[in-house]
Amino acid sequence: MSISKILQEPTLGSVITVKGWVRSFRSNRFIALNDGSALANLQCVVDFEKEDEAQLKRITTGACLAVTGELVESKGKGQSVEIIVSSFEVLGDAPVEEYPLQPKKHSLEFLREIAHLRPRTNTFGAVFRIRHALSFAIHNYFNKEGFFNWHSPIITGSDAEGAGEMFRVTTLPNGTDQESSEDFFGKETHLTVSGQLEGELGAMGLGKIYTFGPTFRAENSNTTRHLAEFWMIEPEMAFFDLEMNMDLAEDFLKYTIQHVLDNCRADLEFLDKRFADEQKGKPQNERAEQGLIEKLEFVVSNDFVRLSYTEAIEILRNCKPNKKKKFKYLINEWGADLQSEHERYLVEKHFKAPVVLFDYPANIKAFYMRLNEDEKTVRAMDILFPGIGEIVGGSQREERYDVLKQKVADVGIPEEELWWYLETRKFGTCVHSGFGLGFERLVLFATGMGNIRDVIPFPRAPKSANF
Repeated sequence: MSISKILQEPTLGSVITVKGWVRSFRSNRFIALNDGSALANLQCVVDFEKEDEAQLKRITTGACLAVTGELVESKGKGQSVEIIVSSFEVLGDAPVEEYPLQPKKHSLEFLREIAHLRPRTNTFGAVFRIRHALSFAIHNYFNKEGFFNWHSPIITGSDAEGAGEMFRVTTLPNGTDQESSEDFFGKETHLTVSGQLEGELGAMGLGKIYTFGPTFRAENSNTTRHLAEFWMIEPEMAFFDLEMNMDLAEDFLKYTIQHVLDNCRADLEFLDKRFADEQKGKPQNERAEQGLIEKLEFVVSNDFVRLSYTEAIEILRNCKPNKKKKFKYLINEWGADLQSEHERYLVEKHFKAPVVLFDYPANIKAFYMRLNEDEKTVRAMDILFPGIGEIVGGSQREERYDVLKQKVADVGIPEEELWWYLETRKFGTCVHSGFGLGFERLVLFATGMGNIRDVIPFPRAPKSANF
């Protein structure tokens, strides 16, 4: 039985067996055992006078134990129940002089170096349980809304973003002069940057689909917000215009965050305290105005503010940080690509609410977004969150064959590479929309962690693929 279940539904007086890892062993008597199912440990009380001394010495931090005994009401502080140990078995030793996770405070940088062990810490146990809860909520949400889970390919011959920053997949030897036609797939292929284009194909036959899988960007970005491998959720919906797309994205975000608030309270309270302690170490002007749980509750209970890119540019151009040259990237004119500092100003300072921006300049957005009648802007939308900036990016897709064909040509993508995508606009085209959510950005927001490498079990970044 898991420790989580024991603590939720304690059957006092019953004899039970639990297995887990030792977090601490005090006074040769009190074992704090944790099996990863919950933040809380289960206290196991050993009668050291009756136990073999050699076996007691093996109960060290990190050791794996099976403990059998009676579950009783605890007389000590800090726990409601405990086990009076009748027998125990050391399943796996953890020598004190070698085990790096001794009971003391460890830096996140150090824990990244031992990613194989960090799930055993309170912080990462909480983060990864919340990551699971969010993943579960996402599948639940789309299932209840009538979406079908669509598995888009990981190896692809197309570049959905037109960015060119892709990992190549090849079986040709290094330094070869062989043509791509001699490669495994008979052409140049890469790891996908997005499942969107293939997702649109699914929506044009099944109505509403969503993808949820790994995506890859070969960007040399050593930042707290970028990964080379990350997970994306990308719904695509036939017959949805931009307004319906924004409605769905807002409802979806609120649902998933509410699920975490309802089901991960102990982990959230632990991370909330951690977040508050972290804020105390920052300069006053950089501190978050809301605590972690307060921030999550604020998002689910407030309507998102919606405004056009043009309105946002006016606000930013005339704001104090821009006029006093406090922004790293100054906003001088319409057409500027918004940076994280601009997005966060709108959310955290100006509106003090999540913000949905729409109708962006066509030349800073992808080729597949629907061109507006002004021929300057596209039906794009981004959702901006406090502390994160952009968390969702989406659009109404360009459904007109001739317009899309011209846009593909304008960005220099050979038409023969996307013939199948263009054909969906020839055969029964319709208005359709979709969006993408970087899953790690959502986990980052829900956990209050400061670095995206701390919300995925094994982060992939430049010069970093150790596990």
